[in-house]
Amino acid sequence: MLEKTFSPAEVEASHYQRWEETGAFAAHVDSNQTPYTIMMPPPNVTGSLHMGHALTFTLQDILIRYQRMRGKDALWQPGTDHAGIATQMVVERNLGKEGISRQDLGREKFLEKVWEWKAESGGTITTQLRRLGASTDWARERFTMDEGLNKAVRKVFVELYRQGLIYRDKRLVNWDPKLHTAISDLEVEQKEVNGNLWHFRYPIDGQEGRYIVVATTRPETMLADTAVAVHPEDERYKDLIGKFVRLPLVGRMIPIVADEYADPETGSGAVKITPAHDFNDFEVGKRHKLPLINLLDRDARIVQAFEGYKPDANGRLEAFSEPVPDSYRGLDRYEARKKVVADLEALELLEQIVPHKMTQPHGDRSGVVIEPWLTDQWYCDAATLAKPAIEAVETGKTVFVPKNWENTYFEWMRNIQPWCISRQLWWGHQIPAWYDADGNVFVAETAEEAQALAGAGVALTRDSDVLDTWFSSALWPFSTLGWPEKVPELDRYYPGDVLVTGFDIIFFWVARMMMMGIHFMGDVPFKTVYIHALVRDEKGQKMSKSKGNVIDPLEVIDQYGCDALRFTLTAMAAQGRDIKLAVNRVEGYRNFATKLWNAARYAEMNQVAQVPSFDPAGVKLTVNKWIVGAVQQAAGRVTDALDAYKFNEAANGIYQFAWNSFCDWYLEFTKPILNGEDEAAKAETRATTAWVLDRILHLLHPVMPFITEELNEKLGGQGQTLISAPWPLPQAALVDAAAGDEMEWVVRLISTIRTVRSEMNVPPSAQLPLLLKGASEVTRQRLATHRDLILRLARLSGVETTSEDAAKGSAQAILDEATLILPLADFIDVEKEKARLAKEIGKLAQDIAKIDAKLSNKNFVDKAPEEVIEEQRDRRAEADTVRAKLADALARLG
Repeated sequence: MLEKTFSPAEVEASHYQRWEETGAFAAHVDSNQTPYTIMMPPPNVTGSLHMGHALTFTLQDILIRYQRMRGKDALWQPGTDHAGIATQMVVERNLGKEGISRQDLGREKFLEKVWEWKAESGGTITTQLRRLGASTDWARERFTMDEGLNKAVRKVFVELYRQGLIYRDKRLVNWDPKLHTAISDLEVEQKEVNGNLWHFRYPIDGQEGRYIVVATTRPETMLADTAVAVHPEDERYKDLIGKFVRLPLVGRMIPIVADEYADPETGSGAVKITPAHDFNDFEVGKRHKLPLINLLDRDARIVQAFEGYKPDANGRLEAFSEPVPDSYRGLDRYEARKKVVADLEALELLEQIVPHKMTQPHGDRSGVVIEPWLTDQWYCDAATLAKPAIEAVETGKTVFVPKNWENTYFEWMRNIQPWCISRQLWWGHQIPAWYDADGNVFVAETAEEAQALAGAGVALTRDSDVLDTWFSSALWPFSTLGWPEKVPELDRYYPGDVLVTGFDIIFFWVARMMMMGIHFMGDVPFKTVYIHALVRDEKGQKMSKSKGNVIDPLEVIDQYGCDALRFTLTAMAAQGRDIKLAVNRVEGYRNFATKLWNAARYAEMNQVAQVPSFDPAGVKLTVNKWIVGAVQQAAGRVTDALDAYKFNEAANGIYQFAWNSFCDWYLEFTKPILNGEDEAAKAETRATTAWVLDRILHLLHPVMPFITEELNEKLGGQGQTLISAPWPLPQAALVDAAAGDEMEWVVRLISTIRTVRSEMNVPPSAQLPLLLKGASEVTRQRLATHRDLILRLARLSGVETTSEDAAKGSAQAILDEATLILPLADFIDVEKEKARLAKEIGKLAQDIAKIDAKLSNKNFVDKAPEEVIEEQRDRRAEADTVRAKLADALARLG
C-alpha cells in the first residue's frame, strides 16, 4: 500500500543509485539502435549547482530520457572543465591561508597542489547533478585536463600552427593587472561608473597660440598618444589634417589624421589616438600605420622607458625605445592620472572637466579595472575557421532554436577578430612550443619532437603560457569521444544531435566548437543548437548574491523535491522568454506531484491494478473510450512538443491531462461505476484506470523521473523500470471522436455552471436549478444519459429543458447551440452582484489606463530596464484578462 504522502528525499537517492548501478544511463557503442547524442556543456570543476545549471541540465535530461524511451542508443556525454583562472585562484587562496604563494612553490609543485584539490573537491558539481536526476553516462566522464584530451589539444595546436592558422603576434589584449594574465571578453564585466571627460589642448606645431582640443576619460594614456584623429568631413579641422601637434609633457610630434572613427557630434570632435591602450585606437593605428607605444607594465604602472613599435613597409613591427619623463616612472595608473591632470593644468592646457557616466571593464574574478595592453600572445586565425562554420548554419546543416539566435551567431562570426588563445597562468594546457636562445620557436606535440626540429644539443625552453580554456572546450564534441584515436565511439556519436546551452556563450563556445568540429572532423558537431533563456527572480531581476535574490536549487530540492523543481523549470521554459522564478511556483508543482500520488492511492484503494491482457481498443463504456482517446491526444501533444523543443508545451500538455482530464474528471465520473453493482463495468473501469495511469507515468517520466519511477514500482510496472520503458506513442485508432465529444460536453457544461457560481458568489451549499433553452436532440440525449453526474458535480437541484426566456435575476451562458439559464434571485442579491462586478471592472480599467500611459511614455520606455517594461506588459495582460472575465460575468446577469 502506498504511504499517505510522497516523501521525495526517501526515494530520490535510492532510485538514482539503482539506475546508475544497473547501467540504465549507459550508451552502447555496439548497439544496432539509432544513436542519439547530447554533449554536456562541461561545468567548471570549481562550480556548484545554481539555477541556470538546474535549467539547462533538466532540459538535457528530459531530451535524453525521452529519446532513450524512444528506443535510441542515447549518449549524454558528461564531464567538467578545468576552468583555468577560477581553479588557480581557488588553490592560491587556499595556499594563502597558510602563508604560501604559488611562486614559493614553483610551477611543478603548485600544479601538484591543484591536482590534489581537484581530487578532493572537484566532484562537487557532478554530485549535485546526480541530485538533480541527471541521467548522464558517468562511466564516460571526461575532464578537459585528462590525458586523452591533453593529447587532442596538443595535436590540434600543432596542426593549426603548421597550417598557418595559429601564430604569435603583438596585439592588444584584455589584461588583468592583478592576475597578470590576458583574459577573454567573456571574463570581462562592464560596469557603469561615474567618471569625467577631461578636455586638453594640444598645441599645433608651427601655429603659435593655436590648439586642437581632445577629450578623454583616461588622461594618463595621453603619454602614449601617437596621433589625433578628426572626421574627414569635419569642416572645423580640414585645414589641420596632415599637420602635427606637439604632445604636451612628452614633446613627441604626432600627426593629425582623418578617420571616420572620430565623431563630430561627440566631445570636441577630435580624439587622441593611443593604439597600445585602446581597442578602437588600435584599429585606427593599423589603418594609418601609427607607432604603438606601451605605457604600462604588467602591474598597470608607468614603465621606466616607453616600449615602442613602428610598422615597417611590410607591416612588421620594429621595436624602438623612448624615455619616460622621470616624474612619471613607476607611478600607479591612477596616481599618474592625477599628476598628468595637475601638470597640464599648470601648463594652462586643461580646458575643462565634464562629469561623465561611462562603462568600465573589470575582471570578473579579480574585480580590478582591465587594461587593453600590448603584448606578445598566441593567436588563432578565427576568420578563416569561421567561414565554413557560417556556411553550415546558412545552409541548415546546424539550426538554432529559436531561429532568431542565428542572427547573433552570424553577427559575431562575420565580424570575428583574431582569437587570443594564450593565458599567463600555470593551470591549463601548456602551449606545446619551445624556444632556443635566439627566440626561434619550435612547435611540436612533445619535447622530443621539438628537440628533433631544433637539432641535437640545442637548448630549448618551453613556453610558460597555457591555452585559453575555451580552446580545449572547443574540441569537446570529438575529443571526449576519443579523437585523435580512431575509435568506434567517434564514428557512432559524432556529430551530436543537439546542444542545449545559454545565449551568453554562443560566441565563446558554440561558435568555436563549430569551427573546430568542421575543420578536424569534416562535419558540424551538432545538428541543432537549442538556446534556453535566463532564470531570473520573480520580478525579472538577474539573480545575484549582492541583491540577495538568489534561489538555491539544492535548497528548493530539499524543501519540495527534485521533481517539483524540474517540472517548474520545464513548464516555464518557453522559447525566447526568460523564466521569472518564484519559490511558490515550485510549491504549486509540488502540489501536482501530491495530486498524482493521491490519485494513485485512490486507484490502489479501489482495487485498480494493471491487467497484462488489457486492450484499450476493446473498452465499451463511453467514459472509458473518452479517457483512452484523451490520453492518446495528450501523448501526441507531448511528443510533438518535445520534438520541437517546446518544453513548456510538453509540461503543460501532460499537466492539463493528468490534473484535469484524469484526476478531476475521469476519477470523479467513474466513482459511481466503481461503487456500483455492474461487475463487468467495474472490471473494465479498473483496467482502464490502471492503463491510463501507467500512460501518465510514462509521459511524465522525462520531466519527473523520481515520483514516476516510484509509482511505477509500487503499482506493479509489469516488471520494467520506467527509465528503460518504451515511450507511449499516440495511436490515432484509439481516439473515439463521438465518445470524446460527449464527455467533453459534460465537462464543459459542469465547468460553465461552476464558473457562474464562482463569479456570482453563489454559496457552495446552494442547489441551483438549471434550464436549457434551445437544446438539440443530441444535447437532450447527453443530458439524460449523464443527468446524475451533472446534478452531483454541478450541485444542481434539477435540470430541465425550456422554451421560455430567462426570468429576471437569472444568469445565462451559451454552450454550443443551447442557452444555460440559472435562476439566481433566490440565492444571491443580483443587483448587489452587478454593482460589485461593475466596480471591479472600473478599477481594472483605471489600472490598465495607468499602465498604458507608462508604456506610451517615451521617457519611461527609454530609461526603464527591459525586465521592468516586460513586467508592466505582463500586468496589463493579466488585468485585461480579468476585466474581460468580469465583463462576461456581468453580461450573464443581463
